[in-house]
Amino acid sequence: MSEYVRFLEGSGRDFSRPKTLAERLHLDLVLLSPIITLAAMGMFVLFSAADGDWDTVARQARNFVIGFGVLLVVAQLRLDTLERLAPMLYLAALLLLLLVPLFGVGSKGAQRWLSLGFIRFQPSEIMKVMMPLAVAALIVRRGLPPRPRVTLTALLIVGFPAAIIASQPDLGTAILVAASGMFVVFMSGVSWWQILSGAVAAVACVWPAWLFLLRDYQKQRILTLFNPEADKLGAGWNIIQSKTAIGSGGWSGKGWLQGTQSQLDFLPESQTDFIIAVLAEEWGLRGVLLLLILYGLIVARGLWISFTAQTSYGRLLASAVTLTFFVYVVVNMGMVAGILPVVGVPLPLVSFGGTSIVTLLLGFGILSAISAERRIISR
Repeated sequence: MSEYVRFLEGSGRDFSRPKTLAERLHLDLVLLSPIITLAAMGMFVLFSAADGDWDTVARQARNFVIGFGVLLVVAQLRLDTLERLAPMLYLAALLLLLLVPLFGVGSKGAQRWLSLGFIRFQPSEIMKVMMPLAVAALIVRRGLPPRPRVTLTALLIVGFPAAIIASQPDLGTAILVAASGMFVVFMSGVSWWQILSGAVAAVACVWPAWLFLLRDYQKQRILTLFNPEADKLGAGWNIIQSKTAIGSGGWSGKGWLQGTQSQLDFLPESQTDFIIAVLAEEWGLRGVLLLLILYGLIVARGLWISFTAQTSYGRLLASAVTLTFFVYVVVNMGMVAGILPVVGVPLPLVSFGGTSIVTLLLGFGILSAISAERRIISR
């Protein structure tokens, strides 16, 4: 029996107050409101980035419908159910990753997708959510704070799928998958000597990774970060065009559908990785600030859900989902602004995408489930 059920049995509180529809559906409206606003805002930006292609917008709307359906279903689950299923869900996601080299579908020089005929999806995106579920379950079951052996096991659970994803190659998603697991480890109360040891080991791996792991085009992206003008028509083209679009928007922007960099196809990947440059050019700095406020509200609510969660599993899981989402935003904005290497990470809830949208909303469904258990106790 879970911790919150034992608490309810001995509380003697009156729970007769009628529930609202949102409470009955286990939906956190404070979390859901900025998510829906972002989704609507993203549809307007995507319409412009897609040169007015209604088919692209319709497919994105379908992705959101599926994603919100997944959110609603996951929000009904109890945390002890998620904790019990976590190892199996992790192994299923790992199996899908292992199937990619054998049966995967390639695109733009990368083999990252599996196709079922009627749908194509990225197993790496699914692992982004399954990773914190599994790592948190492992650590909580072994007791907090984790002993060194448990920490090492958690690192192996994190590192194996991250290495598979990096080899696809998909360095950006590999970073996010690793981050989702590492946040659980960090928030579990590991000792500072373990953190320091991990940091030293990470630094020691930088040079071998540069020599043996990174491919030539990935090395070129990192080097281009420091001097994009050295290859204006090649590796530096993406960053130069995105910075030009962002700078030309000014405070108020050029107006919806009036961006020159995106409408004249100077801006690469305008519907996915570089869509914030479209927003900045057409909506200006005030549009970007609105975007940042909405992201900030989501992160703040996620952290609040984490701080007020009633179980250790809920706290670790909520913090990992929220902080991974935060890294998602920072990496995309950083690479588009030219302060981080281009690693192929879309802008959450704004960029066009199927699996990424659904898995993001799956994560928010987990946050809603954690929030619902907190509200049951606090009423």
